[in-house]
Amino acid sequence: MTTPPDAPSLFNRIQASLNAPVDPAVRDFAAQLGAAAGALAVLFYGSNLRTGSLDGVLDFYVLLPGAVEKGLWPRVSYHEREDGGRTLRAKVATMTLATFAAAVAGETLDTTIWARFVQPSGLVWVRDQVQAGAVHDAVARAAITAARYAVALGPAAGTVEDYWRALFRATYRAEFRIEKPGRENDILGVNAAHFAGLLPAALDAGGIAWSRTGDTLHPRLGPAQANALRRAWARRARLGKPYNLVRLLRASTTFDGAAKYAAWKIERHTGVPVTLTPWRERHPVLAAPGVLWRVWRARRIAGRA
Repeated sequence: MTTPPDAPSLFNRIQASLNAPVDPAVRDFAAQLGAAAGALAVLFYGSNLRTGSLDGVLDFYVLLPGAVEKGLWPRVSYHEREDGGRTLRAKVATMTLATFAAAVAGETLDTTIWARFVQPSGLVWVRDQVQAGAVHDAVARAAITAARYAVALGPAAGTVEDYWRALFRATYRAEFRIEKPGRENDILGVNAAHFAGLLPAALDAGGIAWSRTGDTLHPRLGPAQANALRRAWARRARLGKPYNLVRLLRASTTFDGAAKYAAWKIERHTGVPVTLTPWRERHPVLAAPGVLWRVWRARRIAGRA
């Protein structure tokens, strides 16, 4: 076995990734969201970050001042912004930076946030450099948390892709969602540059020894550490689906702007415009059956024309 080469600093790597260029329209939208919320920072993530497209819905995390929150988080809302004659749309998750930092460090039962932010994201608005440093540190800790679980749940030895695949498959099983087979390969494929070298760098930063033979990685988790991580994961796997189901149910009644978001989605996918009334905006769940019936009827009439 060869000894591992000096890995680039995880924190420098994360800083460069978070500060990568994005469309100015995204930064302007983030600045509006951050200022309106009194936020410390705004993160941008998702497929639009990778493609640079402004179509569809942009995904943001707005991080607020304050202590670690109790109960269920984040709060979700939908926003629109006019920009040079086009409408930009955003789905926004909001929580305190302290909650975000605890979640990415693996201090909560939640698996979704560190699994999301081990993937690419951009720091598109920040109040000051102190907060920028705090966000850089938090996102680096998402990588450390993910790396620890990847080597605990993955094979005794394997390629870095083997470990990431094992991790993402485990998170899909633990969460209340269904991903198509091979979804983890899609994540690794489209973000190949981001994941190249990330696992060794995160293991170094997390204090986990490793060595390499060719393309095969050999993590050296001690028995006590491996057992502790597997016990921690078993608890998350057992409680993950109920936890995420409750969070989804909560979001269905607290999603600020849900009616406007749903109206846009329906028109985008069916071509049938939905008129938003004040009652529909206040009661999107109660309004849904009537709206869907009208859409079905409009499409049936259009099909006869």
